[in-house]
Amino acid sequence: MKIWIDADACPRVIKDIVYRASARLRIPVCLVANSDLSRSHSPLISSVRVTDGDNAADDYIVAHAAPTDLVITADIPLAARIVARDGVAIDPRGDVYSEDNVGERLSTRNLLNELREAGLVQGGPGRLGLTDRQKFASALDRLLTRRMKGVR
Repeated sequence: MKIWIDADACPRVIKDIVYRASARLRIPVCLVANSDLSRSHSPLISSVRVTDGDNAADDYIVAHAAPTDLVITADIPLAARIVARDGVAIDPRGDVYSEDNVGERLSTRNLLNELREAGLVQGGPGRLGLTDRQKFASALDRLLTRRMKGVR
């Protein structure tokens, strides 16, 4: 099992939670981004810089993540691609993407993008708060525990 992080927009605090889980459970982590990433001092943590371009990081993760891996992303189209390949994805607020919810989330995302482009809606999600971090840490722990036991 490996943890993949769509790292371009992943908050540092979320990465830190993942790093601690990685160290505790000895699970490798790979950060994928199209910008330079700070280096980690852990041999369990690696990073890949992809070429600039739309969806380059997403394409890399989809091509390399196995169904037994865990993908951390706020990118709903990437999450949909992972779920379609029988993978598991979680967003930085602790919501787990599944076959049951990813289609609806993708539709909502697309609608909101259209409304933003039309000037009818402004802004995006609020700042990541303490409750979000706690929800993410709990969901990550549950997912990793299940994955390590071989449960989907």
